[in-house]
Amino acid sequence: MELGLWLSLAGICAVGAMSPGPSLAVVLSHSMAQGLKHGLVASVAHGIGVGIYAALAVVGLAGLIQQFPIAYKTLLFGGAIYLVYLAYNILKAGKSKFSFDKASSSSSLHAARDGFAIAFLNPKLAIFFLALFSQFIDPETITVYQGIIMCLTVFTIDTLWYCIVSLITSKANQKFDLTRYAHVINKLLAFAFLLLALRVLITNI
Repeated sequence: MELGLWLSLAGICAVGAMSPGPSLAVVLSHSMAQGLKHGLVASVAHGIGVGIYAALAVVGLAGLIQQFPIAYKTLLFGGAIYLVYLAYNILKAGKSKFSFDKASSSSSLHAARDGFAIAFLNPKLAIFFLALFSQFIDPETITVYQGIIMCLTVFTIDTLWYCIVSLITSKANQKFDLTRYAHVINKLLAFAFLLLALRVLITNI
């Protein structure tokens, strides 16, 4: 892939990664609740989920999602349910801290689960990458090398962006002691998750 084309692809991927949404809320929640480590774990796991959809788009499997609307809707509504689940756990944690629940607060595995799930339960990513990649490659002439480069670009940019978000959030938490406002931030995050879930339901029913 020519440098100019790659820069264009990278720029679009960066804008997409920076767009606010449920992924941002999840990473913010973990980085504020448990610190930088958990935020980074959630960021990498999210990048893996996004990278999987990029790979599906490259091999053409993303088109199958469009051909099977039931599977597509199932994933979308599954994502909405997961957002409600996250909101419930945040509110259940109470006013003392930022946390999804007491059980998940001690494990990086739960940060990885949330980061990956919020990406994997969004099949719109497959459609997005299918449309995006079609502008940069010819499906009849694409090589394995080009496909790997594109998928690595998507994974790296997405992961790097959310790692930066985690770093900034954890530093701000240390400097300004955001735990003092835990009850307010918890409610705002839960409200944001519920609004995002509602948007998914309204736009897909």
